[in-house]
Parts: sequence; structure tokens; C-alpha cells
Amino acid sequence: MASAPKPRPCPICGRAPVAPHRPFCSDRCRQVDLGRWLTGAYVVPGTPLDPDDQEPSAED
Repeated sequence: MASAPKPRPCPICGRAPVAPHRPFCSDRCRQVDLGRWLTGAYVVPGTPLDPDDQEPSAED
């Protein structure tokens, strides 16, 4: 019989995750991660947008 996979450590500090905050170990680590997304420290790679290719907004 196969055992359950070992949970990954908290991506911020490396401690074991805690159920209410999974995959993080605490609310603090969860907030640190959110802050990194909001400040642009984390980005999803993609092709750069050309301003000329974008559709005009309703304000234009």
C-alpha cells in the first residue's frame, strides 16, 4: 500500500505547512506571498504586449 505524499514545505520559510494556511505554515507567510505578488516581485512569464496592438478603451 502506498503512503500519502509528504507535504511540501512552506514556500516562504521552509517550515511544515499547517492546514488552515496550506501551503503556508502561518498567516504571516501567506501575507508575505500575497505582498510579493502585489508588488510585482512574482510574475508569470509571457510575451510582452505591444501598446499598438491593444484594443482602444471605452474612454478613448
